[in-house]
Amino acid sequence: MRLLLRIIGTLLIACAVILVIIDGTKSLGANAIVITPLRDSWTQMHPQSLAAVHDFLTSRLFGPGLQPAVEALLGCPGWAVIGVPGLLLAWAGRSRRVRVFLRQDQL
Repeated sequence: MRLLLRIIGTLLIACAVILVIIDGTKSLGANAIVITPLRDSWTQMHPQSLAAVHDFLTSRLFGPGLQPAVEALLGCPGWAVIGVPGLLLAWAGRSRRVRVFLRQDQL
């Protein structure tokens, strides 16, 4: 289970790093800090899936209650929305054993 958490966490961190690089490249080109919201990144990659998620949420009973939270999440930077869960999953999948380091003269 820990291996699966580490793999998923690593993939999410890799996607977050890619989004940071994209924002950094845009910032260099614009000579200003550019932070792309998740909504814009998702729309550029696959707009049909964003529309499908929106339709799914509006057709459910809990949809109107979750709509403000989803809109706030889509307005945040994509690298933060993807990177924070990735870091948490990687941390949850870390090795639990205590590592003992010995100096060479202690051997």
